[in-house]
Amino acid sequence: MEYVTLNNDLKMPILGYGVYQIPDHKECERCVIDAIDTGYRLIDTAQAYFNEEAVGNAVEKSGVKREDLFITSKVWISNAGYEKAKASIEESLNKLKSNYIDLMLIHQPFSDYYGTYRAMEEAYKEGKLKAIGVSNFYPDRLVDLIKFNEITPMINQVETHPFNQQTEAHEIMKKYNVQIEAWGSFAEGKNNMFSNEVLKEIGKKYNKSIAQTALRFLIQNGVIVIPKSTHKERMKENFDVFDFQLSDDDMNLIKTLDKKESLFINHYDPETVEFLSGIH
Repeated sequence: MEYVTLNNDLKMPILGYGVYQIPDHKECERCVIDAIDTGYRLIDTAQAYFNEEAVGNAVEKSGVKREDLFITSKVWISNAGYEKAKASIEESLNKLKSNYIDLMLIHQPFSDYYGTYRAMEEAYKEGKLKAIGVSNFYPDRLVDLIKFNEITPMINQVETHPFNQQTEAHEIMKKYNVQIEAWGSFAEGKNNMFSNEVLKEIGKKYNKSIAQTALRFLIQNGVIVIPKSTHKERMKENFDVFDFQLSDDDMNLIKTLDKKESLFINHYDPETVEFLSGIH
């Protein structure tokens, strides 16, 4: 496993396992146990995924020491604001059956995320959160948050994949020493990701799949990745990306796939804000 060092000197695995869209508790519990058994040590959940309890149960049953795992969760919009966020952090701790969470993020840049961040800063100082950060913050909102808060976020988790590489946003994060983390690293199969000829031909050189090639590209760019699969064999495949290195030429070729726009969501769109704000 390769690690990144966050701006508070905490080490975080560069490859983890995400549990988005696995709301069934038994299924999620099985998947997390399989992932941990495969070797994953970073598990990414969120209040809005409705499976924190399943992750907590899986961690408890895994046989791996809690301190050897890195658990991420996220505060949802409906829990925004100091008091609500503070209460929701305690609820997440209880659901995850832990007295600390390794990383807590603000899930979306809406509602009173300043109040949320104050609650997270407080919990961080108390040791309940080992690191804090944000998710889906575009560069303008990220810089705004940094400029007017005491603690610089350690992470910004944003849509990042070969078709939306976040090059400009990544440069802003580097400037402020904020680590980039990807969601949707396979673009959820959009743009015919899993039949892309460029990724396929590059992968053949290394005897690797398109998925492995995409993950390796992101990892070599210093991006934390959290691919999800409910199949253990695919989990193993996604984990097997540390025994090869893409050449500079191959990296540059993949960079040409960048469309520089989201395949999923535009946070500047009022309809997006209306939709996300309606989820409880």
